[in-house]
Amino acid sequence: MPSPLEKVQAAPVLATVRRLEQRIEARFPGRGLHRVAGELAALVETVASSTATVRGRRSWLRPVSRFGIAAVLLVTGTVMVLAVRAALADAPDDGLAWIPLLESAVNDLVFAALAIWFLYSVPERLQRSSLLALLHRLRSMAHIVDMHQLTKDPERLRSEFTPTDASVPMDLDTDQLEHYLDYCSELLSLIGKTAALCAEASRDPVVLDTVSTVETLTVSLERKIWQKIAVLNHHRGSSPAS
Repeated sequence: MPSPLEKVQAAPVLATVRRLEQRIEARFPGRGLHRVAGELAALVETVASSTATVRGRRSWLRPVSRFGIAAVLLVTGTVMVLAVRAALADAPDDGLAWIPLLESAVNDLVFAALAIWFLYSVPERLQRSSLLALLHRLRSMAHIVDMHQLTKDPERLRSEFTPTDASVPMDLDTDQLEHYLDYCSELLSLIGKTAALCAEASRDPVVLDTVSTVETLTVSLERKIWQKIAVLNHHRGSSPAS
């Protein structure tokens, strides 16, 4: 049995998201970023309940599918043995008379292989759709966080910056902007951790590949944010706030 330290746990992820939600509300009350944190917390709870349901469903589906595989093997083997016995009883002198038997045996083996593959993959495929739907929501949420930080450009805080009529107003000072960007980075990191929760409930290659895609997306977006923070602190001439 794997150690609790070897897998991502839903409870600590949810507690971290809730704490971040409170931190955002304390510093930026009424901001849309706070609502995004609340949505992420609700999504973590949904992922936790869904993965628990998936594990419970898989616990009884797997033995049923294995029993079905054993039944297919037994039936296929019995049919082939009976067919060979019947052919030997007729004892055809012409070797061409064995061709229909060989064709029938090949068809039986092909259909048996397809049935075994279907039964073997049933537990994973039944949970795939629900997990992919959750991962799609997480990917959309990552883009929403990116939209929130998109116009938070540190260059606009320079004294020599000249806005145009189309410029988006900047209502944050240097310290506030750094905190805001840092919160966006934390949200993206927690979105990646929530995606990892889905990987804990499945070994389906499609699900794992989608989880990897979401994690890659969040890391890429975080990198953009930290580039902004580096520029911000370069202009300010001080180290990042703790």
